[in-house]
Amino acid sequence: MSVPVITDPAQLPIAFEHALNAGDVDTVLTLFAPDAAMRTVAGEFITGTDALRAEFGGTVAVHGTLTNVRRHTLVGAGSALLVNDWTLEVDTPGGGRTARTGTTANIARRDPYDGTWRFALLNPLGTA
Repeated sequence: MSVPVITDPAQLPIAFEHALNAGDVDTVLTLFAPDAAMRTVAGEFITGTDALRAEFGGTVAVHGTLTNVRRHTLVGAGSALLVNDWTLEVDTPGGGRTARTGTTANIARRDPYDGTWRFALLNPLGTA
């Protein structure tokens, strides 16, 4: 497992995309603050490492491929708002691929001890 050090919050969605597309759930989880939360594309609100691991593991299991396009990054002293358009392609049970798209408004926090930016909230509002 490679633990990325993110010193620019705009790089956080890129690191997330690369780790998820590589199927590296352990590295994906290092990008989250210990108390992070996520609203899933299905609208469920999840917290905790086990729930996040299950969510991302499910995406990896269906060969998910994520593409992020940055819209805005607003940075404060210790927090940032990261707005990205995203597309997630996954395998379907019939052997094809399907895609979902949306715009995510994520909150990141800078760790006061090591300076690394991590997700505090992932909010991928999706469309069909």
